[in-house]
Amino acid sequence: MLPQDVLNRIQHQGLIHILDVREDDEWESGHIPGAKHIPLGQIAKALNELQPKTETIVVCRSGNRSRVACDYLSSFGYTVVNMSGGMSEWTGEVEYGK
Repeated sequence: MLPQDVLNRIQHQGLIHILDVREDDEWESGHIPGAKHIPLGQIAKALNELQPKTETIVVCRSGNRSRVACDYLSSFGYTVVNMSGGMSEWTGEVEYGK
């Protein structure tokens, strides 16, 4: 899913589930409002924080780490979609800080 598609969903559907798998410093430098932050290296320990049957859009800087996270999560039955292009192509609203 492209960043513009995610933005359109947010604008038309309101609440959607977004998981940001970037590192803390990347998260603090700007993230999608309402996103959940779990760095890629901590995903295995945080599976219970995610809802397997709820579609979750996974985000990173460019789409590579989020693709790895999607592969991992989908192997456990989670419904996930990679945001190709990541935050580097995001044009929507951004929050800063923790």
